[in-house]
Amino acid sequence: MLRAWRHPQARAEDGRWSRSWLITVARNIMVDEARAARIRPAEYSDDRLEPRTPAADDYDRLLDKHEVRAALTTLSPEQRDVLREIFFQERTTAETAAILRIPVGTVRSRTFYALRALRRMLLTRGFQLR
Repeated sequence: MLRAWRHPQARAEDGRWSRSWLITVARNIMVDEARAARIRPAEYSDDRLEPRTPAADDYDRLLDKHEVRAALTTLSPEQRDVLREIFFQERTTAETAAILRIPVGTVRSRTFYALRALRRMLLTRGFQLR
């Protein structure tokens, strides 16, 4: 109805709304909504997500930290720098790009490939990812 209000050309000469125009607009809106819903990923509420179990004790956390540090050493210095800024210093991609003097797209790319390599290295070392 708001679209009809905003488009006075949808009225006939006698002032009545064009029924065919209103039906066409309503149909197009529904088709757009259906297409958008198919493209969007499914949204899940928190009750469907599995809770992450914390490490059993300090010893397990220490071993986890050791494994991650060892795997980090296998990455290139550029990838380590990006991960350090993004995750350990908790900086945004824009802040990291400014600090490292590289484009934002490069920060995103290095982060993606560094995390993928880190995951692969941890799995080859027998580390169980949660």
